[in-house]
Order: sequence, then structure tokens, then C-alpha cells
Amino acid sequence: MADTPHACSPGRDRLRELIDAVLDEDNRTLPDMAGDAYASPWYFSRQVTRGAGEPPVALRRRVLLERAAWQLRGGAGVTETAFAAGYDSVEGFARAFARAYGRTPGSLSGRTDDAGPRPRDEHWLPAPNGIHFHPPMSLWVADEPARGAPDEVTALMVHHDVEDTRALIEAAKQLDDEAYRRARLPGWSVLPWDGAEESVAALLDTLVWSKEVWLASVEGAEHPVHGADDPATLLARHDAVAPRWLAAVRDIARRGAWGDRLVDALCEPPETFVLGSVVAHVLTFSAHRRLLVRHLLRDAGLGVDSGDPIDWLTRRSTP
Repeated sequence: MADTPHACSPGRDRLRELIDAVLDEDNRTLPDMAGDAYASPWYFSRQVTRGAGEPPVALRRRVLLERAAWQLRGGAGVTETAFAAGYDSVEGFARAFARAYGRTPGSLSGRTDDAGPRPRDEHWLPAPNGIHFHPPMSLWVADEPARGAPDEVTALMVHHDVEDTRALIEAAKQLDDEAYRRARLPGWSVLPWDGAEESVAALLDTLVWSKEVWLASVEGAEHPVHGADDPATLLARHDAVAPRWLAAVRDIARRGAWGDRLVDALCEPPETFVLGSVVAHVLTFSAHRRLLVRHLLRDAGLGVDSGDPIDWLTRRSTP
């Protein structure tokens, strides 16, 4: 569990169970879905339609078509994508895809001219419930935008977090390797799923790693490779993830999407995370870890500031 940014909670609600049954890879028919949810087909269809605003068969077909569009844009072949989407023939898949997207699946397959980051909703189809496929194995549940939210304070805290983290990594360069890795907090763990964080090295590494993993979830990217934790490499990792994290939070604020939800299918059972709570989680435990790093740096004989955002903002505002 040390390589995950969060623990998957044991709780789940009934609608999540119903949607899980709709989207399970093995459930291709309404009776299959209903059986997985321990309900009759009629009752299952009624409950999903009432809760999600879309009949289960239509919901499944749309989300799998969205996944197919994402796979095709990533270079997958039409034939493999058709069968992965549950179609018995390429022809049937091509007709359904063309009706939904107004273009043939072959027009997307194997494209490399638009490599690089793409809009999160590029592959989405119109939906009555905000439920969409989110790569690599998740769902995105869009909420009604919240207007007039006080995003200025959030932006300030996020910027302070990334700049302060960078300053602490720079300060840690002054330590030799033994001092950098010394267990100054024996047995200390900030969050149980992150493992022991007893040293400057461990705390700084988790500060960067948590953003790398959460950002991959928000961007729909594959689980990142955990890089080395020496100060030079850690600084490079931080400088790579910080601008992307800032851009992601700006995008959430711009769209008023703090209430949007990610459904992480890699958790068992799948777990739902509200975007606003993800940002709050990162900020909360980042602030805690940064204060701990300061304590350990002072214990190692280094002079460091208090980390007060008031002082940080004053320095930034001074000509």
C-alpha cells in the first residue's frame, strides 16, 4: 500500500454497486448485470434508471464507446477495440461508433499526429448524469459547476505548497547522505498507507510522490514510476510535476468542478473521490509534512524559516 496516495475505504453505496454491475467486463446483458447486483432485471433496470438517469444497457454502451474512442486515439486497432467494447463484429461496432461520434473508428485508430496531453473530456459523449469513462480504468462523474467559489485562497495555498516544497528540497542538499536518511522520527507514519516517514528523505519523497500519483488519477494517466529520492533527482521530479499540478488545479477552478468525482476502479471495491477533497487532502498532509521536514532540518543543524505563507507572499510581493 505504500505506493498508493490514499487508502481505499471499505464503504460503498447502493448506486455504486449498481453501476459496478453495469460496467463489469463480464456483464454483457441486463440479466448478467442484475444477477451481479442480486436483483431481478426489472428491479435492477428501474433502480439504475432512477439513480443514474439512464437505463443500464444504454449507460454501459455509452461508457464503453467512450473507452473505445480513448483507446483508438491512443493507437489501438479497430478490431481489438470492437471486441473489447463487447461487440460481436467490427461492422456492428463501426455502425454504433459512427452514430455516436459522427465519424468512423478507423479515422481515429493509430493516429499519432496529436500526441501529447489531450482534453480530459475529448472522448465524452452527451450524458444525462455526468458519468463518463476516465482513463485508464476509472469513471469521471461531472457535477454542476459551483459559481463564485473563493478560489483565490486555494490558488494561494497550492502555489505556496509547491514553492515551499522546492525550497525544502534545496535546503536538504546541504545534508550528507547519512544525515539526509537518518531515522530522526523512529516509527513515525503520517498516513498508514504511505508507510514509515522517519527521515528527511522519506518525508520529501512522499511530498513529491503524492502529487505524482494523484495527478495521474486526475489526468487519466497510467500509474507513475516511483523515482529515486536523492535531493537532485527529487528536485527534478518536483519540477516536472509542480507545473502540471498547478495547471490541473487551475482547470478545476476555471470549470467550477470542485464537486466532480473520480471513481477509482483499481480500488476494491471501486472508490469515489471528490476533486475538491483531493486538493484539500494534498494540501493538508503536505503542510503537515513540510512542518515535520523543518523540524528535522533544524535537528540536523540547518537554519530554516517558519514556512509561514504570510512571509512567503510578502517576499513575492516585494519589488
